[in-house]
Amino acid sequence: MRNHHRLHAVLEIKTLSEAGAFAGYASVFGVVDSQHDMVMPGAFAFTLEKRAGQIKLLWQHLWDEPIGVLTTIFEDARGLYIEGQLLMEIARAKEAYALLKAGVVKGLSIGYTPGRWKHDPDTGVRHLQSVDLWEISLVTTPANAAAQVTVVKSDAAALIRSGALIKLADALDYSLRVLK
Repeated sequence: MRNHHRLHAVLEIKTLSEAGAFAGYASVFGVVDSQHDMVMPGAFAFTLEKRAGQIKLLWQHLWDEPIGVLTTIFEDARGLYIEGQLLMEIARAKEAYALLKAGVVKGLSIGYTPGRWKHDPDTGVRHLQSVDLWEISLVTTPANAAAQVTVVKSDAAALIRSGALIKLADALDYSLRVLK
C-alpha cells in the first residue's frame, strides 16, 4: 500500500465505559482539513461496499499496533459514522483507554488512498470524491476539528444517568443546523 494519505479529526469523549466502546464520526463531509483536503459525500462508498470488514482500528497509524475492532461503519448525510471497541486485553488499547479517559488523546484520523478528486485552483482545496479507506486511527494531533466521537457506550441506564443521550441529541441537532 503506497501513496496513503491521512485525514485527522477531533473526537470528543463524553463518557468512557470500562469496556472501551465508542461511537462517532471518523470523517465529516464538506470540511477542509489542515492538508487542504475535503472529503465529499459518497467518497467511502466503494470501500464500504467491497471490504468494510477489512478496515482496521489502529493506534497512531501504526499497522503493527491494532487496538480494537470497528463494529459498525457507514456513511450518512454528515460523514463516516463508526462504532468501535477497544480490545482491553491488549496493552496498547489499555493505554489508549487511559489517554482517552484523561482527555490527552482526542483525535481520529483516516488512512486512505485517494481515488477520484477535483482540485479547486482558486482555493487550493482537493475535493476527494472517492477514497480507498484502509484504517481509522486514534491519534494525538488531529487536523479536522469537525469529526467527533459523540458517545462512548456502556449500558442504557448509564447513558441516561450520565446525560449522554441528551448530549448525543444536542450534537445531532447542531449537526443538522450546520448542514442546512
